[in-house]
Amino acid sequence: MTTNQILTGVGLILALAVGSQVLASRLRIPAIIILLPVGFTAGAITTDVNPQDLLGAAFQPLVSLAVAVILYDAGMSLDLRKLHGQTRRVVVRLIAIGVPITLAFAAVFAGLLLDMSSKAALMLGAILVVSGPTVVGPLLVFIRPTDRLQRVLSWEGSLIDPVGGILGAVIFHAVLASTRQGFGYQLAQFLAGVCVGLAGGIAGTALLWLLLRKLRLGEVLGTNAQLASVIAVAAACDTLRDDAGLISAIVMGLAVANLRGFDVPARRPFFETLVQLIIGVLFISISATVTPASLQHLVLPALGLIAVLVLITRPLVALLATVRTDMTKGERRFTGWMAPRGIVAAATASTFSAALVSKNIGGASKILPVTFLVIVVTVAVYGLTAVPVARWAGVTRPARARPLLVGGEDWVVDLGRALGSLGLEVLMWAGLDEQRQRIRQAGLELAPGELLAAATGRGAQLEGVTAVLLLTEEDDFNALGSTVLQGSAGGPVYRLGARRPSHGVVAPYTGGQILFDPRLTRYEIGRRYAGGARICTQPGDGGDPGIPAGSDLLFLVRADGRLDPVTRVGPPDPQAGDTMVLLGLAAGPA
Repeated sequence: MTTNQILTGVGLILALAVGSQVLASRLRIPAIIILLPVGFTAGAITTDVNPQDLLGAAFQPLVSLAVAVILYDAGMSLDLRKLHGQTRRVVVRLIAIGVPITLAFAAVFAGLLLDMSSKAALMLGAILVVSGPTVVGPLLVFIRPTDRLQRVLSWEGSLIDPVGGILGAVIFHAVLASTRQGFGYQLAQFLAGVCVGLAGGIAGTALLWLLLRKLRLGEVLGTNAQLASVIAVAAACDTLRDDAGLISAIVMGLAVANLRGFDVPARRPFFETLVQLIIGVLFISISATVTPASLQHLVLPALGLIAVLVLITRPLVALLATVRTDMTKGERRFTGWMAPRGIVAAATASTFSAALVSKNIGGASKILPVTFLVIVVTVAVYGLTAVPVARWAGVTRPARARPLLVGGEDWVVDLGRALGSLGLEVLMWAGLDEQRQRIRQAGLELAPGELLAAATGRGAQLEGVTAVLLLTEEDDFNALGSTVLQGSAGGPVYRLGARRPSHGVVAPYTGGQILFDPRLTRYEIGRRYAGGARICTQPGDGGDPGIPAGSDLLFLVRADGRLDPVTRVGPPDPQAGDTMVLLGLAAGPA
């Protein structure tokens, strides 16, 4: 290809990847639903986006390195110490039972329906065991299942990617080893690939320990050092043994997340942006290599395989994983109806299928197009049916707001009680034991003590929280918290205004959305509360809200359960059916 064609192709791939993700965010659907058909259509219309023409032999190694970065990122989010009780039991079963059952069903029916050799069918089965948070996460945000169900499915999606990556690499090396003569030689080659990956992961972990623990690099250099280390170690392992870099990347991510003593900087937006860009580019590029001709005579057999995976395999896995647990019948049913395939399936299919085709493995050329069809159909099926199925199973949370109130002063506890009386799912956190006891006595849900510390970690999320309200007596704590927790909640982060505009070390110079009228600083609220002011509620029927003299509007609770605070930008407009939350001299608390 000419230089102009290469530039056109690269620019078009990037534009399609980002454009598809933007469109998906506007439509509130998983980006994969847009990326795959867009890439397939672009590949059918023009050869400019075909990565094999653009990059030639360099395409597969670059895919392997890109997947290594994705798996390292997934591994970093897996702090196994946070998995407790029945949730851990179900997640472990979903992995330990689900992976071999899914592998067996997919391999057997791929061989029967698609006329593939046993080796190619086994490889396809290993590829199709994965699901992944990049697909499950957006679906769960849209569905809003119960907290426990969301934790189970989120953890399964996060764990299945690295497990599937290791399994795929292991079976890939086993298949390649079986094509050579001599069982002892085959076993040695197979173990060599696994050992290279493990050794690379250990060496990479030691390198990250040196860079992050001993040299104590800052956020920018620390993020860059992680990225460079993962790519360098994965490339070195791939040079020694094909695809051993995937194993090394997973080991490094898990080590960083679970070994004590790692001083890892919080993941910067650059790293998140890079991972999302890689995912978009990979989906566009890989789907562009799937030609309409390669799908001929595969659609109906692939639909049969998908039916087996969706209607038989997943419900069976969910049944065995949840039996004799305290999960409700509805939660069990919905668990059996959520197993879409994602980026790791596409990337591993692209990487492994090409190598198997070059070794003349029967049916290996069908691995990529069949995986493409499985991804498209499963995402479409689960994406279109998950909401009605969740409602039928009775596992959806109400659409009402779930604010996290940070603080334990008397007025904050009374505010939490008032919001709870209006039907909001209030969650509270406080640092002092006496404040936490006060919250318990008020009958409010108390968040775990390590909640905020966990939320500052790599890509951590405050599960189910729609807004964070920082209401402590420490202005600098509120200001820092509003900066650190941005992106951790499923909504905005607000903080109290400082006692004076110049008060505090950090507060005067930190942005964030500041609550209430400028007169209502945390000092003024405390002073008025000590003087007899109380949190109260009053219907606000639209138009002039009729706020009593001496009272101040703090929040509007909408008729549909949304929470709109008063901020320095101004008060929200009341509508019919709204309820006002006020600070004023009232007959009693709400």
